[in-house]
Amino acid sequence: MSDAVAAVHAGQRRSAEAASPASPRLGWLDALRGIAALAVVFQHAAPSLLWQPYRIEHPRLDTGMLGVFLFFLISGYIVPASLERRGDLRAFWVGRVFRLHPPFLVVVAVGALLPRAFAAVDPRVWQQWPAGVGSALMLPDLLGMPGALRVAWTLTYEMVFYFLVTALFAWGLHRVSGPIAVGLTVVGVFAGSALPLGLLSHAGRSVHGLVAVSAAVVVLALVCIFSAHPTARRIGAALLGGLALTLVLLNGRTAGFETMAILATMFAGTAIYRAERGQISRTQGLVCCGVVFVGTVVAGERQGGHYLGLLWTASADSWCAGFAAAWLLFLMGWLLRNRPIPRALTWVGAVSYAMYLLHVPLLSGFEWMFAEIHTKPVTPWQELLWSGAFLAVLAAASHLLHRLIEIPAQNLGRRLVRPAPTP
Repeated sequence: MSDAVAAVHAGQRRSAEAASPASPRLGWLDALRGIAALAVVFQHAAPSLLWQPYRIEHPRLDTGMLGVFLFFLISGYIVPASLERRGDLRAFWVGRVFRLHPPFLVVVAVGALLPRAFAAVDPRVWQQWPAGVGSALMLPDLLGMPGALRVAWTLTYEMVFYFLVTALFAWGLHRVSGPIAVGLTVVGVFAGSALPLGLLSHAGRSVHGLVAVSAAVVVLALVCIFSAHPTARRIGAALLGGLALTLVLLNGRTAGFETMAILATMFAGTAIYRAERGQISRTQGLVCCGVVFVGTVVAGERQGGHYLGLLWTASADSWCAGFAAAWLLFLMGWLLRNRPIPRALTWVGAVSYAMYLLHVPLLSGFEWMFAEIHTKPVTPWQELLWSGAFLAVLAAASHLLHRLIEIPAQNLGRRLVRPAPTP
Protein backbone atom coordinates (compact mmCIF):
# COMPACT_ATOMS: atom_id res chain seq x y z
CA MET A 1 0.00 0.00 0.00
CA SER A 2 -0.91 2.16 -0.77
CA ASP A 3 -0.06 4.04 1.56
CA ALA A 4 -2.03 1.82 -0.58
CA VAL A 5 -1.46 2.35 0.04
CA ALA A 6 0.75 5.38 1.01
CA ALA A 7 0.21 7.89 3.83
CA VAL A 8 2.07 10.40 5.94
CA HIS A 9 3.34 8.31 8.83
CA ALA A 10 6.05 7.86 11.37
CA GLY A 11 8.42 6.35 8.87
CA GLN A 12 8.03 9.43 6.70
CA ARG A 13 8.79 11.90 9.43
CA ARG A 14 11.87 10.00 10.48
CA SER A 15 12.77 8.38 7.19
CA ALA A 16 16.30 9.71 7.30
CA GLU A 17 16.73 7.76 10.53
CA ALA A 18 14.91 4.66 9.29
CA ALA A 19 17.45 2.36 10.86
CA SER A 20 16.77 3.67 14.33
CA PRO A 21 14.14 2.07 16.54
CA ALA A 22 10.65 3.52 16.28
CA SER A 23 9.34 5.40 19.25
CA PRO A 24 6.41 3.70 21.00
CA ARG A 25 4.19 6.66 20.12
CA LEU A 26 4.64 6.11 16.39
CA GLY A 27 6.09 2.63 16.11
CA TRP A 28 2.69 0.95 16.33
CA LEU A 29 1.70 2.64 13.08
CA ASP A 30 4.83 1.32 11.39
CA ALA A 31 4.08 -2.15 12.76
CA LEU A 32 0.54 -2.03 11.38
CA ARG A 33 1.78 -0.73 8.07
CA GLY A 34 4.24 -3.60 7.87
CA ILE A 35 1.48 -6.13 8.58
CA ALA A 36 -0.73 -4.50 5.94
CA ALA A 37 2.02 -4.68 3.31
CA LEU A 38 2.74 -8.34 4.07
CA ALA A 39 -0.97 -9.19 3.88
CA VAL A 40 -1.22 -7.68 0.40
CA VAL A 41 1.98 -9.40 -0.72
CA PHE A 42 0.62 -12.73 0.51
CA GLN A 43 -2.66 -12.23 -1.36
CA HIS A 44 -0.86 -11.70 -4.66
CA ALA A 45 2.10 -14.00 -4.19
CA ALA A 46 0.35 -17.12 -2.89
CA PRO A 47 -1.26 -18.15 -6.20
CA SER A 48 2.02 -17.62 -8.08
CA LEU A 49 4.48 -19.18 -5.66
CA LEU A 50 2.35 -21.92 -4.08
CA TRP A 51 1.42 -24.30 -6.87
CA GLN A 52 -1.20 -27.06 -6.95
CA PRO A 53 -2.05 -29.02 -4.90
CA TYR A 54 -0.74 -26.56 -2.29
CA ARG A 55 -2.15 -23.37 -3.78
CA ILE A 56 -3.86 -21.22 -1.18
CA GLU A 57 -7.23 -19.76 -2.12
CA HIS A 58 -9.06 -17.06 -0.18
CA PRO A 59 -12.75 -17.96 -0.01
CA ARG A 60 -13.11 -16.98 3.65
CA LEU A 61 -10.55 -14.24 4.27
CA ASP A 62 -9.33 -11.86 1.61
CA THR A 63 -5.94 -10.83 2.95
CA GLY A 64 -5.63 -8.22 0.23
CA MET A 65 -8.74 -6.46 1.54
CA LEU A 66 -7.33 -6.80 5.05
CA GLY A 67 -4.14 -5.06 3.97
CA VAL A 68 -5.68 -2.22 2.00
CA PHE A 69 -8.33 -1.37 4.61
CA LEU A 70 -5.64 -1.41 7.28
CA PHE A 71 -3.68 1.06 5.13
CA PHE A 72 -6.81 3.20 4.78
CA LEU A 73 -7.36 3.27 8.54
CA ILE A 74 -3.74 4.32 9.09
CA SER A 75 -4.03 7.05 6.46
CA GLY A 76 -7.21 8.36 8.03
CA TYR A 77 -5.61 8.41 11.46
CA ILE A 78 -2.39 10.20 10.55
CA VAL A 79 -2.79 12.23 7.33
CA PRO A 80 -5.20 14.93 8.63
CA ALA A 81 -3.22 15.07 11.87
CA SER A 82 -0.05 15.73 9.91
CA LEU A 83 -1.70 18.46 7.85
CA GLU A 84 -3.16 20.16 10.92
CA ARG A 85 0.15 20.08 12.79
CA ARG A 86 1.83 21.79 9.85
CA GLY A 87 -1.08 24.13 9.19
CA ASP A 88 0.29 24.68 5.69
CA LEU A 89 -1.44 23.27 2.60
CA ARG A 90 1.55 24.08 0.42
CA ALA A 91 3.93 22.07 2.57
CA PHE A 92 1.38 19.26 2.73
CA TRP A 93 1.12 18.94 -1.05
CA VAL A 94 4.85 19.22 -1.64
CA GLY A 95 5.28 16.43 0.89
CA ARG A 96 2.60 14.31 -0.79
CA VAL A 97 4.06 14.67 -4.27
CA PHE A 98 7.64 14.01 -3.19
CA ARG A 99 6.50 11.11 -1.04
CA LEU A 100 4.34 9.28 -3.59
CA HIS A 101 5.54 10.06 -7.10
CA PRO A 102 9.32 9.39 -7.23
CA PRO A 103 9.12 5.71 -6.10
CA PHE A 104 6.03 5.19 -8.24
CA LEU A 105 7.73 6.52 -11.38
CA VAL A 106 10.87 4.46 -10.77
CA VAL A 107 8.88 1.23 -10.32
CA VAL A 108 6.82 1.96 -13.44
CA ALA A 109 9.97 2.59 -15.46
CA VAL A 110 11.64 -0.62 -14.25
CA GLY A 111 8.47 -2.70 -14.60
CA ALA A 112 8.08 -1.57 -18.21
CA LEU A 113 11.31 -3.38 -19.07
CA LEU A 114 9.72 -6.82 -18.65
CA PRO A 115 8.62 -8.69 -21.80
CA ARG A 116 5.03 -8.07 -22.91
CA ALA A 117 3.90 -11.59 -21.93
CA PHE A 118 4.90 -10.86 -18.33
CA ALA A 119 4.09 -7.15 -18.38
CA ALA A 120 3.91 -5.51 -14.97
CA VAL A 121 2.98 -2.13 -16.46
CA ASP A 122 -0.05 -1.61 -18.68
CA PRO A 123 1.35 -0.60 -22.12
CA ARG A 124 -1.58 1.78 -22.67
CA VAL A 125 0.11 4.12 -20.21
CA TRP A 126 2.76 4.76 -22.85
CA GLN A 127 0.53 4.45 -25.90
CA GLN A 128 -2.45 6.61 -24.87
CA TRP A 129 -1.95 9.99 -23.24
CA PRO A 130 -5.16 9.81 -21.12
CA ALA A 131 -3.87 6.65 -19.44
CA GLY A 132 -0.51 8.27 -18.79
CA VAL A 133 -2.05 11.46 -17.41
CA GLY A 134 -4.51 9.48 -15.28
CA SER A 135 -1.67 7.52 -13.73
CA ALA A 136 0.39 10.68 -13.18
CA LEU A 137 -2.60 12.19 -11.34
CA MET A 138 -2.95 8.90 -9.45
CA LEU A 139 -6.67 8.92 -10.29
CA PRO A 140 -7.02 6.20 -12.98
CA ASP A 141 -9.52 4.14 -11.00
CA LEU A 142 -12.02 7.02 -11.16
CA LEU A 143 -11.17 8.24 -14.66
CA GLY A 144 -12.06 5.04 -16.48
CA MET A 145 -8.42 4.49 -17.42
CA PRO A 146 -6.00 1.61 -16.81
CA GLY A 147 -3.48 2.29 -14.08
CA ALA A 148 0.22 1.91 -14.70
CA LEU A 149 0.49 -0.61 -11.84
CA ARG A 150 -2.45 -2.92 -11.12
CA VAL A 151 -1.81 -2.88 -7.39
CA ALA A 152 -1.74 0.92 -7.24
CA TRP A 153 -5.54 1.28 -7.56
CA THR A 154 -5.66 2.15 -3.87
CA LEU A 155 -3.66 5.33 -4.51
CA THR A 156 -6.70 6.74 -6.30
CA TYR A 157 -8.68 6.66 -3.07
CA GLU A 158 -5.76 7.97 -1.07
CA MET A 159 -5.62 10.92 -3.49
CA VAL A 160 -9.39 11.50 -3.23
CA PHE A 161 -9.02 11.52 0.55
CA TYR A 162 -6.24 14.11 0.29
CA PHE A 163 -8.47 16.27 -1.92
CA LEU A 164 -11.33 16.10 0.58
CA VAL A 165 -9.08 16.70 3.59
CA THR A 166 -7.56 19.71 1.83
CA ALA A 167 -10.99 21.20 1.17
CA LEU A 168 -12.23 20.59 4.70
CA PHE A 169 -9.08 22.10 6.22
CA ALA A 170 -9.13 25.18 4.02
CA TRP A 171 -12.75 25.90 4.87
CA GLY A 172 -12.43 25.17 8.57
CA LEU A 173 -14.59 22.03 8.49
CA HIS A 174 -11.89 19.50 9.33
CA ARG A 175 -13.27 18.69 12.78
CA VAL A 176 -16.42 17.03 11.37
CA SER A 177 -14.69 13.76 10.51
CA GLY A 178 -17.14 11.63 12.49
CA PRO A 179 -20.35 12.89 10.86
CA ILE A 180 -18.72 12.60 7.43
CA ALA A 181 -17.77 8.98 8.10
CA VAL A 182 -21.30 8.18 9.26
CA GLY A 183 -22.84 9.95 6.28
CA LEU A 184 -20.66 8.07 3.80
CA THR A 185 -21.59 4.78 5.45
CA VAL A 186 -25.30 5.60 5.24
CA VAL A 187 -24.91 6.33 1.54
CA GLY A 188 -23.09 3.04 1.04
CA VAL A 189 -25.72 1.02 2.89
CA PHE A 190 -28.85 2.58 1.41
CA ALA A 191 -27.72 3.96 -1.93
CA GLY A 192 -24.48 2.14 -2.77
CA SER A 193 -26.09 0.06 -5.52
CA ALA A 194 -27.66 3.20 -7.01
CA LEU A 195 -24.38 5.05 -7.52
CA PRO A 196 -23.49 5.04 -11.23
CA LEU A 197 -20.41 3.18 -12.43
CA GLY A 198 -18.35 5.02 -15.02
CA LEU A 199 -21.10 7.45 -15.93
CA LEU A 200 -18.61 10.04 -17.20
CA SER A 201 -16.39 7.50 -18.99
CA HIS A 202 -19.03 5.02 -20.14
CA ALA A 203 -18.35 2.81 -23.15
CA GLY A 204 -18.84 4.87 -26.27
CA ARG A 205 -17.75 8.10 -24.65
CA SER A 206 -14.31 9.52 -25.05
CA VAL A 207 -12.40 9.77 -21.81
CA HIS A 208 -10.08 12.36 -23.30
CA GLY A 209 -12.27 15.22 -22.17
CA LEU A 210 -12.74 13.84 -18.67
CA VAL A 211 -9.01 13.31 -18.18
CA ALA A 212 -8.13 16.70 -19.65
CA VAL A 213 -10.67 18.54 -17.49
CA SER A 214 -9.59 16.65 -14.36
CA ALA A 215 -5.93 17.44 -15.02
CA ALA A 216 -6.74 21.10 -15.62
CA VAL A 217 -8.74 21.29 -12.39
CA VAL A 218 -5.92 19.70 -10.37
CA VAL A 219 -3.29 22.02 -11.86
CA LEU A 220 -5.44 25.12 -11.37
CA ALA A 221 -6.30 24.06 -7.82
CA LEU A 222 -2.66 23.55 -6.88
CA VAL A 223 -1.71 26.90 -8.42
CA CYS A 224 -4.35 28.52 -6.22
CA ILE A 225 -3.20 26.58 -3.15
CA PHE A 226 0.39 27.68 -3.71
CA SER A 227 -0.62 31.32 -4.06
CA ALA A 228 -0.17 33.79 -1.25
CA HIS A 229 -3.82 34.83 -1.18
CA PRO A 230 -6.03 33.06 1.41
CA THR A 231 -9.14 33.31 -0.78
CA ALA A 232 -7.31 31.75 -3.72
CA ARG A 233 -6.17 28.90 -1.49
CA ARG A 234 -9.73 28.24 -0.39
CA ILE A 235 -10.92 28.28 -3.99
CA GLY A 236 -8.19 25.82 -4.96
CA ALA A 237 -9.10 23.53 -2.09
CA ALA A 238 -12.78 23.71 -3.08
CA LEU A 239 -11.87 22.72 -6.64
CA LEU A 240 -10.06 19.62 -5.37
CA GLY A 241 -12.94 18.69 -3.11
CA GLY A 242 -15.47 19.22 -5.88
CA LEU A 243 -13.47 17.08 -8.30
CA ALA A 244 -13.19 14.31 -5.71
CA LEU A 245 -16.93 14.25 -5.03
CA THR A 246 -17.78 14.36 -8.75
CA LEU A 247 -15.56 11.40 -9.60
CA VAL A 248 -16.61 9.36 -6.57
CA LEU A 249 -20.34 9.87 -7.03
CA LEU A 250 -20.56 9.77 -10.83
CA ASN A 251 -17.64 7.77 -12.17
CA GLY A 252 -16.91 4.93 -9.77
CA ARG A 253 -15.06 1.84 -10.95
CA THR A 254 -15.95 -0.49 -8.11
CA ALA A 255 -19.21 -1.13 -6.26
CA GLY A 256 -20.64 2.01 -4.71
CA PHE A 257 -20.74 0.51 -1.23
CA GLU A 258 -17.01 -0.29 -1.42
CA THR A 259 -16.14 3.25 -2.52
CA MET A 260 -18.16 4.64 0.38
CA ALA A 261 -16.60 2.08 2.76
CA ILE A 262 -13.08 3.12 1.76
CA LEU A 263 -13.71 6.82 2.37
CA ALA A 264 -15.79 6.20 5.51
CA THR A 265 -12.99 4.04 6.90
CA MET A 266 -10.43 6.80 6.39
CA PHE A 267 -12.62 9.43 8.03
CA ALA A 268 -13.33 6.98 10.88
CA GLY A 269 -9.56 6.69 11.36
CA THR A 270 -9.49 10.48 11.69
CA ALA A 271 -12.32 10.33 14.23
CA ILE A 272 -10.27 7.87 16.30
CA TYR A 273 -7.39 10.35 16.33
CA ARG A 274 -9.69 13.20 17.36
CA ALA A 275 -11.24 11.18 20.18
CA GLU A 276 -7.79 10.19 21.41
CA ARG A 277 -6.72 13.86 21.43
CA GLY A 278 -9.87 15.07 23.12
CA GLN A 279 -11.06 17.02 20.07
CA ILE A 280 -14.31 15.04 20.14
CA SER A 281 -15.80 12.93 22.90
CA ARG A 282 -14.90 9.26 23.09
CA THR A 283 -18.60 8.45 22.89
CA GLN A 284 -18.82 10.26 19.57
CA GLY A 285 -15.75 8.41 18.33
CA LEU A 286 -17.16 5.04 19.40
CA VAL A 287 -20.54 5.73 17.78
CA CYS A 288 -18.84 6.80 14.56
CA CYS A 289 -16.63 3.71 14.39
CA GLY A 290 -19.52 1.44 15.34
CA VAL A 291 -21.73 2.80 12.56
CA VAL A 292 -18.95 2.55 9.97
CA PHE A 293 -18.02 -0.98 10.99
CA VAL A 294 -21.50 -2.45 11.29
CA GLY A 295 -22.89 -0.54 8.32
CA THR A 296 -20.05 -1.60 6.02
CA VAL A 297 -20.32 -5.26 7.01
CA VAL A 298 -24.08 -5.16 6.42
CA ALA A 299 -23.59 -3.47 3.03
CA GLY A 300 -20.87 -5.95 2.10
CA GLU A 301 -22.99 -8.97 2.93
CA ARG A 302 -26.06 -7.62 1.14
CA GLN A 303 -24.42 -6.16 -1.94
CA GLY A 304 -21.01 -7.82 -2.22
CA GLY A 305 -22.22 -10.95 -3.98
CA HIS A 306 -23.51 -8.89 -6.90
CA TYR A 307 -20.19 -7.15 -7.54
CA LEU A 308 -17.53 -9.83 -7.08
CA GLY A 309 -15.95 -9.03 -10.44
CA LEU A 310 -15.51 -5.41 -9.39
CA LEU A 311 -14.39 -6.20 -5.86
CA TRP A 312 -11.63 -8.59 -6.99
CA THR A 313 -12.50 -10.98 -4.20
CA ALA A 314 -13.74 -14.55 -3.82
CA SER A 315 -16.99 -13.91 -1.97
CA ALA A 316 -18.91 -11.35 0.04
CA ASP A 317 -17.93 -13.24 3.20
CA SER A 318 -14.25 -13.05 2.21
CA TRP A 319 -14.48 -9.30 1.60
CA CYS A 320 -16.26 -8.68 4.91
CA ALA A 321 -13.80 -10.85 6.81
CA GLY A 322 -10.87 -8.90 5.38
CA PHE A 323 -12.53 -5.61 6.30
CA ALA A 324 -13.33 -6.79 9.84
CA ALA A 325 -9.81 -8.20 10.35
CA ALA A 326 -8.29 -4.83 9.35
CA TRP A 327 -10.35 -3.07 12.01
CA LEU A 328 -9.45 -5.70 14.61
CA LEU A 329 -5.73 -5.35 13.90
CA PHE A 330 -5.92 -1.57 14.02
CA LEU A 331 -7.74 -1.73 17.36
CA MET A 332 -5.12 -4.12 18.75
CA GLY A 333 -2.32 -1.86 17.55
CA TRP A 334 -3.98 1.20 19.06
CA LEU A 335 -4.44 -0.55 22.42
CA LEU A 336 -0.77 -1.61 22.39
CA ARG A 337 0.53 1.72 21.08
CA ASN A 338 2.62 2.42 24.18
CA ARG A 339 4.29 -0.98 24.20
CA PRO A 340 7.71 -1.76 22.67
CA ILE A 341 7.39 -2.65 18.99
CA PRO A 342 9.44 -5.42 17.31
CA ARG A 343 12.18 -3.83 15.25
CA ALA A 344 11.48 -6.13 12.28
CA LEU A 345 7.90 -4.88 11.99
CA THR A 346 8.88 -1.23 12.18
CA TRP A 347 11.45 -1.85 9.43
CA VAL A 348 8.83 -3.48 7.19
CA GLY A 349 6.56 -0.54 7.94
CA ALA A 350 9.25 1.94 6.90
CA VAL A 351 9.67 0.22 3.51
CA SER A 352 5.98 -0.69 3.12
CA TYR A 353 5.27 1.74 0.29
CA ALA A 354 8.24 0.46 -1.68
CA MET A 355 7.17 -3.12 -0.96
CA TYR A 356 3.61 -2.39 -2.01
CA LEU A 357 4.72 -0.95 -5.35
CA LEU A 358 7.40 -3.54 -6.08
CA HIS A 359 5.85 -6.88 -5.23
CA VAL A 360 3.65 -7.36 -8.31
CA PRO A 361 6.35 -6.31 -10.85
CA LEU A 362 8.78 -8.57 -8.98
CA LEU A 363 6.30 -11.46 -9.18
CA SER A 364 6.06 -10.87 -12.93
CA GLY A 365 9.84 -10.95 -13.12
CA PHE A 366 9.99 -14.24 -11.23
CA GLU A 367 7.37 -15.77 -13.53
CA TRP A 368 9.35 -14.63 -16.55
CA MET A 369 12.70 -15.95 -15.32
CA PHE A 370 11.34 -19.24 -13.97
CA ALA A 371 8.36 -19.88 -16.26
CA GLU A 372 9.41 -23.48 -16.85
CA ILE A 373 8.85 -24.31 -13.19
CA HIS A 374 5.08 -24.27 -13.73
CA THR A 375 5.36 -27.20 -16.17
CA LYS A 376 7.14 -29.51 -13.71
CA PRO A 377 6.07 -31.21 -10.47
CA VAL A 378 7.00 -29.08 -7.49
CA THR A 379 7.65 -30.35 -3.97
CA PRO A 380 6.72 -28.45 -0.82
CA TRP A 381 10.41 -27.84 -0.15
CA GLN A 382 10.82 -26.28 -3.60
CA GLU A 383 7.80 -24.08 -2.98
CA LEU A 384 9.33 -22.98 0.31
CA LEU A 385 12.65 -22.27 -1.42
CA TRP A 386 11.11 -20.12 -4.16
CA SER A 387 8.86 -18.31 -1.72
CA GLY A 388 11.85 -17.54 0.50
CA ALA A 389 13.89 -16.35 -2.46
CA PHE A 390 11.07 -14.06 -3.59
CA LEU A 391 10.66 -12.53 -0.12
CA ALA A 392 14.42 -12.02 0.23
CA VAL A 393 14.67 -10.26 -3.14
CA LEU A 394 11.56 -8.19 -2.35
CA ALA A 395 12.99 -7.11 1.00
CA ALA A 396 16.32 -6.13 -0.56
CA ALA A 397 14.71 -4.27 -3.46
CA SER A 398 12.30 -2.46 -1.13
CA HIS A 399 15.19 -1.39 1.09
CA LEU A 400 17.10 -0.03 -1.90
CA LEU A 401 14.10 1.84 -3.29
CA HIS A 402 13.42 3.29 0.15
CA ARG A 403 17.00 4.38 0.79
CA LEU A 404 17.93 5.54 -2.72
CA ILE A 405 14.66 7.09 -3.92
CA GLU A 406 12.12 7.62 -1.13
CA ILE A 407 14.37 9.21 1.48
CA PRO A 408 16.24 11.58 -0.90
CA ALA A 409 12.94 12.65 -2.50
CA GLN A 410 11.33 13.32 0.87
CA ASN A 411 14.37 15.27 2.03
CA LEU A 412 14.26 17.34 -1.14
CA GLY A 413 10.59 18.08 -0.55
CA ARG A 414 11.35 19.23 2.98
CA ARG A 415 14.08 21.56 1.75
CA LEU A 416 11.74 23.10 -0.80
CA VAL A 417 9.19 24.09 1.85
CA ARG A 418 11.62 24.97 4.60
CA PRO A 419 11.44 28.69 5.42
CA ALA A 420 14.48 30.66 4.36
CA PRO A 421 16.67 31.68 7.31
CA THR A 422 16.27 35.25 8.38
CA PRO A 423 19.40 37.44 8.13
